[in-house]
Amino acid sequence: MTISGNQKRKMRAASRLYAVQALFQMEQSGQTVDGVMREFEEHRFGAVYEGDEMAEGDVDTFRTVMQDAVNHQARIDQMTDRALVAKWPIGRIDPTLRALFRAAGAEMIGKSTPPKVAIVEYVDVARAFFPDGKEPQFVNAVLDHMAREARPEAF
Repeated sequence: MTISGNQKRKMRAASRLYAVQALFQMEQSGQTVDGVMREFEEHRFGAVYEGDEMAEGDVDTFRTVMQDAVNHQARIDQMTDRALVAKWPIGRIDPTLRALFRAAGAEMIGKSTPPKVAIVEYVDVARAFFPDGKEPQFVNAVLDHMAREARPEAF
């Protein structure tokens, strides 16, 4: 079975959402990256909960984002801190947003995703978590700042 380009994009988008959820779960539960990745790949990707089918994720995208977010967390958190207002260090922001910034930062320091694509994708993730709030606009501003620091040549 071949996967269309549109289907591949949807799978990568689902993987980004799963990565944010997994990073959040790691922070809250103290699970290891390997343990949480295994749980998500076995029990979340394509699973059915209360009649709703979860999207199938792209395993490679998910693993890359997770590994890079964990391996480069200090660098990503520092980039995030510089993008936030001085009174709001990363430790004081919502843990869902912290996980989102770590996942997005992982893609920005990698070279495979264009920064502007990462920004659009993670603003969409923010909309999924905060459909009625101002968080997506906040995420857009912070990620724009982070992307310009991580990959200035792209702007």
